[in-house]
Amino acid sequence: MFRRALSTSSRAIYNSSRSIVQKPLLRTQYFPAPSNSLRPTVSSSLRWYSDKAESGEAKKEGEEPAAQAEAQESKETKENNAPADAEAELKKKLEAKDKEVLEWKDKYLRSVAEYRNLQDRTQRDMKAARDFAIQKFAKDLVDSVDNLDRALMMGQEKLKADSEAEKNQDLINFYEGVKMTETNMLQTLSKHGLERFDPEGDKFNPNEHEATFMTPQPGKEDNTVFHVQQKGFKLNGRILRAAKVGVVKNQ
Repeated sequence: MFRRALSTSSRAIYNSSRSIVQKPLLRTQYFPAPSNSLRPTVSSSLRWYSDKAESGEAKKEGEEPAAQAEAQESKETKENNAPADAEAELKKKLEAKDKEVLEWKDKYLRSVAEYRNLQDRTQRDMKAARDFAIQKFAKDLVDSVDNLDRALMMGQEKLKADSEAEKNQDLINFYEGVKMTETNMLQTLSKHGLERFDPEGDKFNPNEHEATFMTPQPGKEDNTVFHVQQKGFKLNGRILRAAKVGVVKNQ
């Protein structure tokens, strides 16, 4: 009994002492004094963040008018430069159009010149075709005219040989008839541009004359035609057949 009472009392004392020891721990856990020492740190940290935020907002408020002013200034600059840019662009376009106009004008003038040259060349070709269409026929015809001329020369020599008493009237009539035929033929040929020329006494021209021989002739100038073997012909100013001649050469 005594032991039981002693153990019970010692157990009660142990429990009471344990509760007394544990109370300060509870006080230090839930009501510590150092908790008051954290307040200044927290409040100071809160104040530091709030100051930074306020300075950032102030900066933004100060930068916004400057940005707006800069934007307004750039806008006004663009508006002021817009007419100049538009004028420069219009000048470039105008210069390009002027250059294009000059190119087209040059092409037009060249085309007109080429067309006029073509017209002139065509007209010359047509005129040459008309003028010299009978060239081949005329070359064949001049031989007949030469035969008439030879007949007249022979008849003239025969008439000169006959005396006044022995004149042959038939020969005279024949000579006059051949001469009239030759005259009419030459007139008809001249209407179509074919003309006969006699270069006797003229200066020798290699474009119109064909020298068959050269001989000295006293009293006559050098390089002069003194004899005509065959008369020449021209067709519309162009030599159809050169005259065959003898030329003086004294030296």
